[in-house]
Amino acid sequence: MRAHEAGALHGNDAAPTWLPYPSDVNALLDGLWSQTTVRGDDGALTTGGVSVHDIAEQVGTPAFVVDEEDFRGRAARFRDAFGEAFADLAGADVFYAGKAFLCTAVAQWMQEEGLGLDVCTGGELAAALRAGFPTDRMAFHGNNKSRAEIRRALEVGIGRLVVDSLDEIDLVSEIAAELGLIAPVMLRVTTGVEAHTHEFIATAHEDQKFGISLTSGDAFIAVRQVLARPGTMRLVGLHSHIGSQIFDVGGFDVAARRVLRLVAQVRSELDHTIDALDLGGGFGVMYNTQHTPSTPEVLAEGIARIVAVECEQLELPVPHLSFEPGRAIAGPSTHTLYSVGTVKDVHLGGPHHRVYISVDGGMSDNVRTALYDADYSCLLAGRTSQGAPEVVRVVGKHCESGDIVVKDEYLPADVERGDLISVPVTGAYCYSLASNYNHVPRPAVVSVRDGRLRTLIRRETEDDLLALDQG
Repeated sequence: MRAHEAGALHGNDAAPTWLPYPSDVNALLDGLWSQTTVRGDDGALTTGGVSVHDIAEQVGTPAFVVDEEDFRGRAARFRDAFGEAFADLAGADVFYAGKAFLCTAVAQWMQEEGLGLDVCTGGELAAALRAGFPTDRMAFHGNNKSRAEIRRALEVGIGRLVVDSLDEIDLVSEIAAELGLIAPVMLRVTTGVEAHTHEFIATAHEDQKFGISLTSGDAFIAVRQVLARPGTMRLVGLHSHIGSQIFDVGGFDVAARRVLRLVAQVRSELDHTIDALDLGGGFGVMYNTQHTPSTPEVLAEGIARIVAVECEQLELPVPHLSFEPGRAIAGPSTHTLYSVGTVKDVHLGGPHHRVYISVDGGMSDNVRTALYDADYSCLLAGRTSQGAPEVVRVVGKHCESGDIVVKDEYLPADVERGDLISVPVTGAYCYSLASNYNHVPRPAVVSVRDGRLRTLIRRETEDDLLALDQG
């Protein structure tokens, strides 16, 4: 028995102030787990009717476990909430942000659920095309699109090409002329609004790489330049994105007002009515008990009121709106299943200690803790335990001190080598940011539904790792 198991310190001497002591360390916290994830009769987590033991046996660990029913349900809920909130205005579309997580199956799910799809690289476009996603329902983002990416997007009939700079206007116009096409252009503008989020993922303040500044007047210049090229470009609207992990509509209030003032200026000075806006997304999710995300209905109704009031004040017709809730669809629909290896009790001096639980993945499959100082939760997945709760730090197998998956969480004191643990809300920006650091193969991604398991992306092998090595 480890010294701290005796319970002298109740396992909570390392707990941060925000982390509540659990009344039941085996319980699934509401909001953290997908809708079909429960504990089975044997104490093991099941998602979509499939036990974590079956997943580990069939595909190994680590593994991303996608709850297909939950994923589709979240997409449909955003689609319906925004569709209903804007039904009496000019309507609204929801686009899934492929950068959160994209594979051919997910693209097909989003097509079937009636969403559009955002891509931001040639690779994401290739995945969407392989899935057969309709190109007229796709948007192509990116602050530094290559000539080849722009050409291919136009050749396949992209629905909207989101232009990110004045420089790109000339490039898109030139390529469109070469192809004999008219490029459907949406201009991304920066509104100077910094959403309440981590500074590294706030993307609408001025000092950043995205978009064309409203404050400097460049956004108006961009509109004028696009309108001056009717033979190669068609202005389909304006795009604004204010950040990520946003829990309320306050930032959208300011951003929408500023973008609509540009719409009014364009109508007044250029005699052109812009009839479509994309206000982005970045809607937040619950990663742990610190987070209280809004519902799609509350977000949709709040933004609809903001847009309607501002358009009335500016005497503008309400434009058609688009939104991009990528993280809020993908994130909570997935958990990552790991196997426990080393369990180490590190004494910190005096009565203080920290328990490090090492798993068979780490920053190669979830770099967000290291990159964004993100906080995650976790749960003993393969069984229940009567062990007393104690604070642990879940770390990976990589040769980095910053290789941390979960900084602080309560797990039972008897967690040991061979146990399975799961980290929830890992569906967004985890596999997408995955790497082969230390030559570690990337995990499998599986979907589960109605008691069946389906591999979406197979686990990489050592042969895959060495396939590009020319020796």
